[in-house]
Amino acid sequence: MKLISWNVNGLRAILKKDFMATFEALDADFFCLQETKMQAGQVDLDLPGYHTYFNYAQRKGYSGTAIFTKHQPDNVTYGLGIPEHDTEGRVITLEYPNFYMITCYTPNSQSELKRLDYRMTWDDAFRDYVDRLSQEKSVIFCGDLNVAHEAIDLKNDKTNHHNAGFSDEEREKFTALLDSGFIDTFRHFYPDKTGVYSWWSYRFNARKNNAGWRIDYFCTSKDLQPKLKDAKILTDIYGSDHCPIELDIADLN
Repeated sequence: MKLISWNVNGLRAILKKDFMATFEALDADFFCLQETKMQAGQVDLDLPGYHTYFNYAQRKGYSGTAIFTKHQPDNVTYGLGIPEHDTEGRVITLEYPNFYMITCYTPNSQSELKRLDYRMTWDDAFRDYVDRLSQEKSVIFCGDLNVAHEAIDLKNDKTNHHNAGFSDEEREKFTALLDSGFIDTFRHFYPDKTGVYSWWSYRFNARKNNAGWRIDYFCTSKDLQPKLKDAKILTDIYGSDHCPIELDIADLN
C-alpha cells in the first residue's frame, strides 16, 4: 500500500497548482491532507474510486484536515473526543479491521511560543489518544506534527533553538510519543540522512537554498515494523510550502 501525507496550505489554492495531476500520478491508497483551510461546500472534488472525509475548523479559512482513500473504513471519527481540542478540524481517524489510519495537523506554538502551553496539553492528549487506540489494533498516524525532532531534522538548528517547532518542550513531547510505542518511519529507514526536509519558509529563498525543516511524519505502532517497506520525502513536488511525504507498507487488510 502507498500512503501519502501533505500539508497543502489551502486546498482551494493548491487545486489551481496542478494538485489533481500530482494526486493522480501518486495513485495512493490513502492521501491525507492537512491545513485544508476550507469549509463544507467550498470545493467540488471529483475523485473516482476514492472515499473522502473532511474535518473542518469552526474558524473559516483555518486549519482543517482530509483523507481520500480507496479503502472504505468500518468507522470514521473526527477529533480527539475532547471539546477544547476539537474545534480546529485537526484529526480524522479511519478504523479498519486490523488498523487505525489517522491524519493529524498539530497546533503551531506560534511566535515567541505564545501558544506553547496549549500545545503541551494537545501533545499529551494526542499521545493518550493514539496509545489507547494501539491497545486495540495497529496504528498509523501522519501529518504536519509541527516539530523537528532532532538537530538533524532542520538546516539551522542553533539559530532556531527555542523557536516554535524546535523548542525543548516540543521535542521532548515527540520523544515521549515515540517512546510510548511508535516508529518515526523516515528515521527507521534513514537514521543519519541529512539535508532532507518537508517544509520551507516562503521567505529568504528558503526552498531554493534548502533551508528547511522535517516536520511532516508517518509514524506507526511498533508491531507494524516488519511490514514497513520504505519512507520517502517527495521534495521535487511543489504547490505548497510543504512537500508530500510517502509511506510504503505491506497490505494490512
